[in-house]
Amino acid sequence: MREPTLIDTIYCLPAIQYRWVAVVFKYLVVAMLVLILISLAKALFHLTSARPQDGAKMVKALAWRIGLSVALFVLLIVAYYSGWIDPHRVVPGYSQ
Repeated sequence: MREPTLIDTIYCLPAIQYRWVAVVFKYLVVAMLVLILISLAKALFHLTSARPQDGAKMVKALAWRIGLSVALFVLLIVAYYSGWIDPHRVVPGYSQ
């Protein structure tokens, strides 16, 4: 019997046992994407505004956007390694 390789560990993981985790995770990802877009729109609004304090508000909104984007990226990595999400199981060079 051969030792499992990296490709085996990636593409042969067990299926998600609790489907509700995947559904809740999808809603969480969509909510974070919406928050990122709202933050970007808020920064655009403050960019086009003419008040003197709007520059600081724009920087704060862009900082929130960057923070949310990094948090989403980390959440995706944690979810992958925790087994909440799995790849679409397409193995290069394999046909059925």
